Amino acid sequence: MKKLIITEKPSVAMEFAKALKVKPNRKNGYLESEKWIITWCVGHLVTMSYPEKYDEKMKFWKLETLPFLPKEYKYEIIPAVQNQFNIVKSLLQREDIDEIYNAGDSGREGEYIQRLVFMMAKPNAKAKMKRVWIDSQTEEEILRGINEAKDLSEYDSLSDSAYLRAKEDYLIGINFSRMLSIIYGRRVAKEINEDKVSISVGRVMTCVLGMVVSREREIRNFVKTKYYKIVGSFSTENGTFTADWKVNEKSKKFEMPELYNETGFKEKKNAEDFIAVLDKKDAIVSGIKKSKQKENAPLLFNLAEIQNECTKRFKIKPDQTLEIIQTLYEKKLVTYPRTDARVLSTAVAKEISKNLNGLAHGFKDEEIQKYIAKMIQEKYSTNLLKTKYVNDSKITDHYAIIPTGQGFENYDKLNDLDKNIYKLIVKRFLSIFYPPAEFNKIAVTVNIDDETFFANEKICINSGYLEILKSDKETKAEENQGLKNLKKGQKITNTDLSIKEAETSPPSRYNSGSMILAMENAGKLIEDELLREQIKGDGIGTSATRAEIIKKLERIKYIAINNKTQIITPTKKGEAIFDVVNKSMPDMLNPKLTASWEKGLSMVAREEIKAPEFMKKLENYIKSKFDRLVIKY
Repeated sequence: MKKLIITEKPSVAMEFAKALKVKPNRKNGYLESEKWIITWCVGHLVTMSYPEKYDEKMKFWKLETLPFLPKEYKYEIIPAVQNQFNIVKSLLQREDIDEIYNAGDSGREGEYIQRLVFMMAKPNAKAKMKRVWIDSQTEEEILRGINEAKDLSEYDSLSDSAYLRAKEDYLIGINFSRMLSIIYGRRVAKEINEDKVSISVGRVMTCVLGMVVSREREIRNFVKTKYYKIVGSFSTENGTFTADWKVNEKSKKFEMPELYNETGFKEKKNAEDFIAVLDKKDAIVSGIKKSKQKENAPLLFNLAEIQNECTKRFKIKPDQTLEIIQTLYEKKLVTYPRTDARVLSTAVAKEISKNLNGLAHGFKDEEIQKYIAKMIQEKYSTNLLKTKYVNDSKITDHYAIIPTGQGFENYDKLNDLDKNIYKLIVKRFLSIFYPPAEFNKIAVTVNIDDETFFANEKICINSGYLEILKSDKETKAEENQGLKNLKKGQKITNTDLSIKEAETSPPSRYNSGSMILAMENAGKLIEDELLREQIKGDGIGTSATRAEIIKKLERIKYIAINNKTQIITPTKKGEAIFDVVNKSMPDMLNPKLTASWEKGLSMVAREEIKAPEFMKKLENYIKSKFDRLVIKY
């Protein structure tokens, strides 16, 4: 009897073959040895059927065919990959197979791809079905995943969630895109001077479009306001320092209408009058507070964080970052990329010395070796167990992205951008073993006739982890000369007060990286505190899909992305679609709805609710929207 492994793609199948010592005796679409057969999908082999496969009438977009809510869903083989499906099907049905290992991508989408194949291929009923779940493609991790493979049924709830996600996107896309196109399509076409417009609506992408358009209109409608701050320049025998005036309860200007805010005046004349009153009056050091501050290295990268970082540093789109990290993963250099976690599991933390030793002995990079050498020389602890970098409760499917300490035979073949992104991951990883950065802080208050001026100084005295991440953050703040030797009660005789003109600033536009973070943290935009807490950790979209959503919005020309800056702006068409959705079903633009659906899918995966309950709520939502819109129409 033989064991069959199905991977997500041919390159992964080859890694499994190497780990299992299966000679690459490649046949038509699979590898076979005395004990093992290894085959692969090539992405999706099966897809949901178009509505016209249910009913010919559905070819035409008419209101009487809506809402479309099939009782049973139809699926079909994608024609371009029919041949590979037939190969996988024939292997699944072989009588000499006694164990079948689902070794698809270790996530919801990977589960869905393989479950669709099993559903359509109908495997040998006598064979045991198992699931391989791995965090990297190193030989050690592949063998562990196979040896510890669980019964496939233990992932049924994840499978349910995956099917529901697909049905949800399918139903919302078909029903609302057709509905809005029928009702508003001509109006939008006329508005943007096109002959015909098909309105595309999606559970996640419409919400993202809403975020982009809302931000753009906020910027467009923003009116800059000038105001006038008061700055003091104070000199002593030890040096000069500057301090900013700020109103407080003792101030004569407390809650006075001429103030724009607590730091400035609406009119320059008021600021000048204020200075005139204080001119030539004694300045007294009324308070000095000295403290030391420690700052630990940031948490590790998850996919959203590194996508944002790569957009800032290299001006590349999130989908390109994901593609590069996927390559690093397949070349065994890093762990699984599609993760939301920024911490490690306890189990991984206990074995982390393997990753460090691998880097120390295998990665021939002068800069990285310098950081590792200092760790060894200074005897920095590698025990992470009681640190913020280890937290099992904050991990769902996979831990943070870290270097495996392996795969260096593939590193030299990478292009420069791929190498830079790999080093970014390595440096973030090494930084968590370094001590905190330490700062001396001085806060000084100066009093002039009960008006208070504030001055601060923050000096880095020990760079700690910033030695590695110095390109991310300056290791030394600017010194405010003259603060160090001041004494409380000291009189300052040389004072110069001046006016500094300032103005309010509009919010920044999203770039493709910050958009990913905004999607991940969309729950923060929800006003309802209870719901915001409920959906904590469930943003809009998932780590695996967010980059593709942005890419699709650009492809259908709802948004434009500047190739040099990666700044996102809505197109005229995108704004027109926004207005239609905002008028007809505004909750589709609200992160509250999208994130709550995502929360529901997570609850199905965790077996907190059953799939039929989720499906019933979804169908009721679609029916209610349809009824309201048709009545208006």
